[in-house]
Amino acid sequence: MLPIALLVCSNLFMTVAWYGHLKFTDKPLWVVVLASWGIALVEYCFAVPANRLGFAQGYTVGQLKIIQEVITLLVFAGFATLVLGEKLKWNHAAAFACMVGAVAFIFADDIRL
Repeated sequence: MLPIALLVCSNLFMTVAWYGHLKFTDKPLWVVVLASWGIALVEYCFAVPANRLGFAQGYTVGQLKIIQEVITLLVFAGFATLVLGEKLKWNHAAAFACMVGAVAFIFADDIRL
């Protein structure tokens, strides 16, 4: 569970780094790039241990990646609606359903029938 919690923290920082500057369009690009790099450094401080711990606990690299992608989609959807004021639409739900399918496929080797 710790790798997943660390990936959530990582994605919160990464989403702010990648999209938070859209709230500050009056700032010069070089300023928001430097600020984003600083925020991304914190993101890596969560992502690297999350992946190392998860791998040590038996997750495959593919499983860690798809977990990260699902978390990214959830964090992004929350950020887009709460911070940027965008509305979620049917295609967002469809994209998430595809991600759920990807999770099922990547973990299929672990399912014993």
